[in-house]
Amino acid sequence: MAAEKTPKKGSYSAQDITVLEGLEAVRRRPGMYIGTTGPDGLHHLVWEIFDNSRDEAMGGFANDIEVVLLPGNMVRVADNGRGIPVDIHKQTKVSALDTIMTTLHAGGKFGGEGYKVSGGLHGVGASVVNALSTYCMVEVHRDGASHMQEYSIGKKKGNVKKIGSSKLHGTVVSFVPDTSIFQGGIELDFDKVVAHLREQAYLVKGLRITIIDARVGDYKVPKAGAELFIRQELHSYPSQCFYFEGGLRSLIAFTNRSHKPVHKNIFYVEKEQDGVMVEIALQYVDDISARVMPFANNIYTAEGGTHITGFKGALTRTLNTYARKGNTLKDSEENFTGEDVLEGLAAVVSVKLPEIQFEGQTKAKLGSVEARGAVETVFSEAFGAYMEENPEDARAIIGKAALALKARKAAKAAKDSVLRKGAMEGFGLPGKLADCQSKDPAESELFIVEGDSAGGSAKQGRDRRIQAILPLRGKILNVERARLDKMLASQSVKDLILGLGTAIGDIFDITKLRYHKIILATDADVDGAHIRTLLLTLFFRHFKPIIEGGYLFIAQPPLYKIKRGKEIMYAYSDEEKNALIGKDAEIEEDSAFDPEVAAAANPDDQEEVVEVKGKKQKVSIQRYKGLGEMNPDELWETTMNPSNRVLKLVNIEDAQDADKVFDILMGEDVSSRKSFIQSNAKLANLDI
Repeated sequence: MAAEKTPKKGSYSAQDITVLEGLEAVRRRPGMYIGTTGPDGLHHLVWEIFDNSRDEAMGGFANDIEVVLLPGNMVRVADNGRGIPVDIHKQTKVSALDTIMTTLHAGGKFGGEGYKVSGGLHGVGASVVNALSTYCMVEVHRDGASHMQEYSIGKKKGNVKKIGSSKLHGTVVSFVPDTSIFQGGIELDFDKVVAHLREQAYLVKGLRITIIDARVGDYKVPKAGAELFIRQELHSYPSQCFYFEGGLRSLIAFTNRSHKPVHKNIFYVEKEQDGVMVEIALQYVDDISARVMPFANNIYTAEGGTHITGFKGALTRTLNTYARKGNTLKDSEENFTGEDVLEGLAAVVSVKLPEIQFEGQTKAKLGSVEARGAVETVFSEAFGAYMEENPEDARAIIGKAALALKARKAAKAAKDSVLRKGAMEGFGLPGKLADCQSKDPAESELFIVEGDSAGGSAKQGRDRRIQAILPLRGKILNVERARLDKMLASQSVKDLILGLGTAIGDIFDITKLRYHKIILATDADVDGAHIRTLLLTLFFRHFKPIIEGGYLFIAQPPLYKIKRGKEIMYAYSDEEKNALIGKDAEIEEDSAFDPEVAAAANPDDQEEVVEVKGKKQKVSIQRYKGLGEMNPDELWETTMNPSNRVLKLVNIEDAQDADKVFDILMGEDVSSRKSFIQSNAKLANLDI
């Protein structure tokens, strides 16, 4: 038998193996360590350094943390903990501080008595931040002295040195993110930092957290040797300070501030089980959505994990047992499902483990198996006792679940009649949908427009091959307060569901999405903004995978059409309009143009004479209130043409923000709505 020929390949030997020294691997593949090089990854640097300080507080060694955003995009995080050790490390033969900041997988969280519980697992937090910063400095106060060391892109600029005596104890880390690493710049969002650290303050009772934005102004970055906390110098800058004795109870109360509680008492338990500290707080509200916030060692685990699996299972069993015992559920009736018992629930599930396992460096999902059993045991016992001791609350909770069960059955019947008969049995697409010719979702676009007038212009101006148009009649149903069966009775919502092709609820299937660009194109006025918010809430509540897949966009139509001679320009903001017409130039009245007559005819149209390069030119300005005011050519050129248009990609945070605002404005809590309007009235852009 002839020998089998080996296919020829390029040379592969020891010299082809690349060894990355120090922190070079972090700079080569930053996404492996911080998830992304976009805004989330940038903020993740702050979370990593803050987590080290927070772990000191969790261990009882600190009770004060200060986070300051400084000029030059520098971030300074200080705590009054024990201070990073600066003595010589036996294994590395250099200072422990040097080792922690320049070596991956080095820290006090891998054993020994440094930390019983911590959020950091891999020992990469501080060193990764160091690697991705053009400048980093650590200042340590401990044992009567202060020491410091400086670094650049992960490499030390010198040895650890003593800079003076000190009666303080704690650590200060200052760093400047590397602009070559982070896409979109290195400017942090102060509101995002505040929201994240507020959450952390709830999770560690008795911890004071101060956040200060000192980026604007002439404040100078403090040099080494400054006070541990510098907030006294920054009292005039925007700041927030958080301190909560109530812990998770306070977080639940804050979460439910714009909702009507179903029962009076907030359930709370804190107990250690098999080496796992379990802390849970919950309260049901008059709402149809669930808000379950999972944490493991104070790290927000967005994707849940074993602790949430244990919690949901125990919650369902406990409520079914109580309902059967009290004869609320008859023998002939089916049990509550997980979907039923989650409706209207606001809960925080927090576990703390000495040896914690996350799935991935970004710590989005808890993998520790022991957390499930501990949560199930602690919660089942405590929640069962709570139901027995608070019969009025128990009746309200069971009633809420029973209502959800009935609604689930009604929704199933509605889906069977509307979706399966419509989309799945050949009843076709909604009549108002002007579909595109292409059947390839990857190149197909769906424009959701406001009303028949805009729909008519869009249908005439579109690229028929790839662009579909769905006009909605008026404002869609407020899905915040409507169950699925009521939603499916709304013709606009029904048209949208059938147009998308994905169905809804438990039969939702993202693979059947007919368009990979879904574009919300509403008018640039108050009503248009309201409709856009309603649509964002609908997608966030019932089509979240569409947002997560990057398929949802917001069109950015122009506000103004500007004609100067034969030149036609479009402006998307007042600032852009002023720049285009040269507001700084001398403006004279045109004697042939009567502004009062023009204003009476169309108050949004203006005509001015401006001086451009010494020559007077007449400029006409038309303000668009709606897409229906544009002719098809204008709409195509400014809003629909893929080579010219501006689209905003909607992410989960955009939808969450819209959801929160909508929840306040359309909810039943009058005081919250009044407070929101009073606080934001000056920011409103009124279209009068």
